[in-house]
Amino acid sequence: VFNFDNGSAYRNKQMELLRTDGISKSYDNRMIIRNINISLETGETVSILGVSGSGKSTLLNIISGLIRPDTGKVYLSGRDITGQPGKISYMLQKDLLLSHKRVIDNVTLPLVIGGMSRQEARAKADPLFREFDIDGTQMKYPSQLSGGMRQRAALLRTYLGSEGIALLDEPFSALDTHLRLKLQAELKELLSGYGKGIMMVTHDRDEAYRMC
Repeated sequence: VFNFDNGSAYRNKQMELLRTDGISKSYDNRMIIRNINISLETGETVSILGVSGSGKSTLLNIISGLIRPDTGKVYLSGRDITGQPGKISYMLQKDLLLSHKRVIDNVTLPLVIGGMSRQEARAKADPLFREFDIDGTQMKYPSQLSGGMRQRAALLRTYLGSEGIALLDEPFSALDTHLRLKLQAELKELLSGYGKGIMMVTHDRDEAYRMC
């Protein structure tokens, strides 16, 4: 596990966003992860590094509430959210944009699911398209976007759906090297600049160092 403190902007007002307390999980009598204790604070980046099959994605699935741990708890800003999906925005390796929805309706999906009207959600998201360097794609469909633009749209959706946290499962693995490096730098600048905490998993040691 590597972590990065965003420094002066948040050093005096950091707060714990996320904490796992003794998380363990096994499948078919095989222990996958054991007694995981990890925390994430405002403006901090944490990368979890491990080879394929070491339990990285299992841990994120537990943190996001998609599966329950055998033992342990997950706390979001001090609230127990163990096994409760929809509390933390989670970006997987694939962008998972819905082909029949326009880009702006894809990125605002978490807001609409949370109870915001479509009009309000669009108004909130629209100014951020420029920040994420995809301005002008709002009314397009995912099939009309390049791979990099699709990943930026997925990152914007993750940002809009998060409670101060971006949970990422190797989100750059499908991209070429140049674009991967560019998006990593942009992600750190954008989310850290907004005071978001980033927790990601990767099997790439260089990526973990770059992000942290």
